[in-house]
Amino acid sequence: MVYNPKKEVDVLRAIEKLKHFIAKGQSFELKRMATSKSPNQNKYFHLIVGWFAWEYGEDFQYVKQEMIKKLICPEVFRTERVNEKTGEIRDAWRSFANISKDETTYVIDKFRDYSAKHAGIYLPEPKDLVALQEIEIQLKNNEKYL
Repeated sequence: MVYNPKKEVDVLRAIEKLKHFIAKGQSFELKRMATSKSPNQNKYFHLIVGWFAWEYGEDFQYVKQEMIKKLICPEVFRTERVNEKTGEIRDAWRSFANISKDETTYVIDKFRDYSAKHAGIYLPEPKDLVALQEIEIQLKNNEKYL
């Protein structure tokens, strides 16, 4: 269940549920939920990554995984995974879907900065609707190359 701490009724339900699990001796899990990204933020990210990929000559997945996650923002995406059989610790990479709204803003800012400084590719700001609409059209017309 997901509870909204700003609604008194949800807080009361959550407390009752927790008391129930404790009274019954049942295991339970509590975790903080990340602030979800807005659909506009998600769409914007995918547009600028697609545009960068097209301009840079790489495919979308390569740009997202190898460049953004591993090169530009490893501090956001890198985590560790332990191989249960060997005990070896390996790098693992968080999904873009699992990062918070604030982390997404940080990633977008760093990616735009990297794109301009290191690749010479201008990525429009979210408020530049005309440029973003043109990018969307170009990407749709060139989907087969991405």
